[in-house]
Amino acid sequence: MVHQRKRVREKGKLRLSQYFKEISEGTDVAVVTDVGVRAMFPKRLKGLNGKVIGSRGRFKLVQIKTVNKMKTFIIHPIHLRVLR
Repeated sequence: MVHQRKRVREKGKLRLSQYFKEISEGTDVAVVTDVGVRAMFPKRLKGLNGKVIGSRGRFKLVQIKTVNKMKTFIIHPIHLRVLR
């Protein structure tokens, strides 16, 4: 496992571009936490991958497979990283 450090300019406050980023439906995403932002989703989801299936306001509906079921979680885009 490779540990990536933040660059000096990325440390501290959250960038507004991250807060207002656009993620379209059907995009594959990873659930991540960022230092300085309280995670508002279950900790067991950290590091899992899922697919964006819709939105509710600014939040995204993410479908994630946990154990053997597909479940839908409502997560803010700050906590989502797009997979390529």
